[in-house]
Amino acid sequence: MIDELRSVGERVIEKALGMGFDEAAALLHYREASMAKYANSEPSVIQGWRERSVNIYVAKDRRILFTGGSVQSLEDIIGMLEQLRKVAPKVSESMLYAPLPEPGEVKPLQGLVDSKVVDLVYDLSPASEALFEAANRERIDSFAGMFEAAHEYRVVMTSTGVDLAEEGTSIETYIRAFAGEGSGQWSLGSRSYNRENVERVAETAAHYAVLSRHQEDVEPGEYNIVLSPMVVGDLFNYIVRMASAASVLMGTSMFAGKKPGEKIASDAVTIYDDARETGLPGSRSFDDEGVPTRRNPVIERGVFKTLLHNTKTAAKMGAESTGNAGLLMPRAWNIVVEPGSYSFDELVEEAGNGFLVTNNWYTRLQNYVEGVFSTITRDAVLIIRDGEIAGAARKFRIADSFPRLLKNIAALGSEVHDIYWWEVRVPTRTPYILARGVKTSKHTG
Repeated sequence: MIDELRSVGERVIEKALGMGFDEAAALLHYREASMAKYANSEPSVIQGWRERSVNIYVAKDRRILFTGGSVQSLEDIIGMLEQLRKVAPKVSESMLYAPLPEPGEVKPLQGLVDSKVVDLVYDLSPASEALFEAANRERIDSFAGMFEAAHEYRVVMTSTGVDLAEEGTSIETYIRAFAGEGSGQWSLGSRSYNRENVERVAETAAHYAVLSRHQEDVEPGEYNIVLSPMVVGDLFNYIVRMASAASVLMGTSMFAGKKPGEKIASDAVTIYDDARETGLPGSRSFDDEGVPTRRNPVIERGVFKTLLHNTKTAAKMGAESTGNAGLLMPRAWNIVVEPGSYSFDELVEEAGNGFLVTNNWYTRLQNYVEGVFSTITRDAVLIIRDGEIAGAARKFRIADSFPRLLKNIAALGSEVHDIYWWEVRVPTRTPYILARGVKTSKHTG
């Protein structure tokens, strides 16, 4: 498959240069995947697909153009290039133009392919059986969710001589369990398949559903809140997305005006973008420009360290590429939060009085530069009284700011969890986190 993708990439580059473009890059992707969806504790849909996609970058006289999508034939790709040639004269010079990088030394990652995941692409029943058996270890009413296994290939080729290929597998799953008026949800993303880890997803969802079976209303205010990895994954996705240099340039970042070395969080907080963490599905040895990836500290012991760059934002801002090029703009690959030393029970005890929030959704930014946000709790919200879990609350809204939240993080758990689902699109490895004095408000709806 890699040879086939390379052959197409060569034709794309050759055709683009033949049309008069100064430079060209092609990102080619082939993916085989299968997904099982569950509803009312039964399989509802099982589907599989094979997809070929091509994304094309071309430049002419400092004008930059992109196109891409699923393709069925070389004629589809040539049609894309013809459209780019037609519109090129109408495009203004880019303020972010920089030449495509020359080839660099890329150290291939090992362990990106798991044969068990390849087998699951053709037969999902072992994973489904694991989820069903584990979910029903608790007295729940029902559960829903999904499991997906994928096997993919990616190739990056450019007119400057970059010619790189990589193969990988991944799984993504989440389960939402229901018990009385309670519910619980958990997720997992990984390059490999481990039955015990998959069972833990269903077990955790069912456990939280049972704990929240009976709920009570609570008053809004400022509370100590233990944020589960599901919640941390969602909120830190927003924070690290703001660390993209493109977000700063567009004025949609709390890092605007911040300089490396500035204290922006509690000493307990260290967050990396780590494309070389092979256990997480975002891992890769090179970015979409062919630049070698690396582990980039975004925040280290509370100190802002770096923005995430491609070659274009780096040239604009007097920096160097951090190996984070998506074909359009810099992006994170995997978010890794450095764990602390607290057990789960110790975090709850340290919270004293407050809540354990296990999930959230509808996160919205009211002010990007100040990082003012709100999010609605989802599924189990457990009441903490005198350092112990003492009941369940009905959902409410967290309404605070990311800078304030980061500064109020008091403790982190020692055990990490790998979260990946449709609310956490950058795979995130994180522990439970205790934040003090988190602002909340009523949820009406």
